[in-house]
Amino acid sequence: MLSDVTTPQDLDDRFRETLAALPAAQQRRDPADPVTDDAPLTGAQVLDLFDAQVTSRQLDLAGRWLRSFGEGFYTIGSAGHEGNAAVAAALRPTDPALLHYRSGAFYCQRAAQAAAEATPADQAQRAADTQPPPGTQPATGTPPGTGTQPAVDPQRAVDPGPAAEPEAADQSEPSEPSGTEPPTGGFAAYADAARDVLRGMVASSQEPIAGGRHKVFGRADLAIVPTTSTIASHLPRAVGMGLAVERLRRLDSAGRRTGAGVRAGSGAGAAHAPWPPDAIVVCSFGDASVNHASATAAFNTAGWYDHGKLRIPVLFVCEDNGLGISVRSPEGWVEATLRAKPGIRYFSADGADPVQTYAVAAEAAAWVRRTRRPAVLHLRTVRLMGHAGADAESAYRSPAELAEDLDRDPVAATARLLVDTGVATGEELLARYDETGWQVRRLAEEVLGEPKLASAADVVSTLAPRRPMRVARAVADAAARASGPGAGARAEAFGGKPPELSGPMTLAQSINAALADGMLDHPQMAIFGEDLAAKGGVYGVTKGLRDRFGAARVFDTLLDETSVLGLGLGAGLAGMLPVPEIQYLAYLHNAEDQLRGEAATMRFFSQGAFRNPMVVRVAGLAYQEGFGGHFHNDNSVAVLRDVPGLVVAVPARPDDAAPMLRTCLASAAVDGSVCVFLEPIALYHTRDLYADGDGEWLAGYPEPGAWVAGHVPIGRARVYRVGSADDLTIITFGNGVRMSLRAAAVLAEEGVGTRVVDLRWLAPLPVADIIRESSATGRVLVVDETRRSGGVGEGVIAALVDAGYVGAARRVAAVDSFVPLGPAARHVLVSAEAITDGARTLLAR
Repeated sequence: MLSDVTTPQDLDDRFRETLAALPAAQQRRDPADPVTDDAPLTGAQVLDLFDAQVTSRQLDLAGRWLRSFGEGFYTIGSAGHEGNAAVAAALRPTDPALLHYRSGAFYCQRAAQAAAEATPADQAQRAADTQPPPGTQPATGTPPGTGTQPAVDPQRAVDPGPAAEPEAADQSEPSEPSGTEPPTGGFAAYADAARDVLRGMVASSQEPIAGGRHKVFGRADLAIVPTTSTIASHLPRAVGMGLAVERLRRLDSAGRRTGAGVRAGSGAGAAHAPWPPDAIVVCSFGDASVNHASATAAFNTAGWYDHGKLRIPVLFVCEDNGLGISVRSPEGWVEATLRAKPGIRYFSADGADPVQTYAVAAEAAAWVRRTRRPAVLHLRTVRLMGHAGADAESAYRSPAELAEDLDRDPVAATARLLVDTGVATGEELLARYDETGWQVRRLAEEVLGEPKLASAADVVSTLAPRRPMRVARAVADAAARASGPGAGARAEAFGGKPPELSGPMTLAQSINAALADGMLDHPQMAIFGEDLAAKGGVYGVTKGLRDRFGAARVFDTLLDETSVLGLGLGAGLAGMLPVPEIQYLAYLHNAEDQLRGEAATMRFFSQGAFRNPMVVRVAGLAYQEGFGGHFHNDNSVAVLRDVPGLVVAVPARPDDAAPMLRTCLASAAVDGSVCVFLEPIALYHTRDLYADGDGEWLAGYPEPGAWVAGHVPIGRARVYRVGSADDLTIITFGNGVRMSLRAAAVLAEEGVGTRVVDLRWLAPLPVADIIRESSATGRVLVVDETRRSGGVGEGVIAALVDAGYVGAARRVAAVDSFVPLGPAARHVLVSAEAITDGARTLLAR
């Protein structure tokens, strides 16, 4: 029935019928010859594309089969999108790729390309890494697509054929192919890729990239960066990768960087292959994602930089099947939208035509590689078997529509080309299809017996590993360089007067000096954001840094927080140490998914194979005098504390700011950490603590010889003792530290001894310090300048309860309100007087 044409079994049956009905050509064509007289591909190459497409199709059928008896957990497939195998063939296997979730054929083709270029040692290591565990038990049942199988030895090796020579780096004409030739040799060339995908479907802990945490297309040795995106949130990262690849290429050309190339996620422990200097970034996505804000931001940023003559070698690939689950893209909308993107060259191809797709993709890739400018390939596809296994297309699509899509099946189209040109017969192709189905079935049965993640510890082991001793060593090494071989450069950078000789500093000045020291110690560090280069930031925190380190390392971005973070994500992945600035905390909420869904998940979904080290500076919190309102006094940090693995630092004092920033930079470089350095705006230029002119909030900048002694590990609090410090513990952070110290001074006059605990780190919370200092007095006042609901105080109280704390506890927190303008803010924010009153109430119990 037409309403059933996208069920797995019917799709398989109709494909067989199509092959059986194809009349053999009158004359056979030599596979070594072009598949047609003017085609850029030989018959053998098209046959290889067919094998990649068939492998992807059989994986989709296997996914539905596994799900039918509860052993498969992912059914979004690539059926109808298999034309992207030709896109992969037109690229180099060293071009980093961020792939849409319908990229099965691309993944198979890329794996075969890489295998063809691998050395024997590489092949042996890969084989050892992918051996199934002993004692695996096959499943029962027959998946769609296996058909009547020939007698085949499942262990036989198929000769993959000779490896193709990579194309020269420089392209004289944009129409020349930009990739390597597909390898020849049937399913064996795609077996590793098939096993990878199947392992993802069954959540095997031996899946090579996410280790059973999610089904993603990714593998470090294939330069495929995993992305779980369904809404184009990976596109801003792709733009950042392109910008970083080009910047590092230019450094190579200028002789200012050594080594074979840039390692993805470089830094301590990076282990995967470098991206060549002339690499381009490819990023695929669906047509519905064109409408998403993340996609708009990425296209706009790429075009904005191109307009300013800054090159970004990114090839966007829009796979347009006309649907976003059940919502249709209006006819012509996607093309009109993509053509209208300024600074981005438009290419278009029919994904059902492998020769045209390859030719256009090769032309587009060559143009991007040669010009180092962005382009978009609009690849028209269809969607077969619905959005996912549970999707009933008949509820929103007519039988005629479904039949029309089936007529454009790209695998059938490739088969027709091979038969019409005499490269193969329908019977021969059906035999390849059946053998692939049988081999995929065999692999599916193997991976079913592989272990799953067995505990919470297994699941989170890759999330954000911490190596505090190595971080401390990195700080010590930086100190040694700053006082030793780097002393001359440091003196020159600071104009002959290093910051430790400049006298007491404010918080802003201390951060500025620490950023400068970080730039000196980390050659790949870059600072960027809105208004921070020429202007030096709204509050002068980055003043003078561009003059010291140049516009290539300290630069202004366009005013879009999604793009600022996306640039940082891509730069970190490409080997840089990015320090982007978000101008105000309220603006972070426009782009927080770049931290939550992209940055923080990278190690988790790649088992550390890829990292995006980053220190995001954010000016935030409330208490600005004479300026503000909600957008400039935002006190909402709940979204940051909710992100697993994210480090959130809040320096309150100048003498904490510099060592905490050094720790964040070292942690990013050593562990690939994603850190948010939240700087209290109201304390930037504060000088006094108790009385006007006392200078008690200023602090000297430590010389490098004192950096080790002053090191602040992640998750360690600072304790101030006022009076006997035996009566009350105040736990706070940020602006609350200054207010609590003022309150403690008042309480001291009343004979109350207080210990004020500055958390310093909101994630991870310094739980051990919280418990110790709370137990010392038995009375805890939590001073939380964020909101009462969803604020930091909730986490502190929960930590006390979890630890079995039995003393008294009370909270003073901001009202659940946005911060209003002017004096009205005092009605909803915490004050020193409210802290004093809260302490008295607690002491009176």
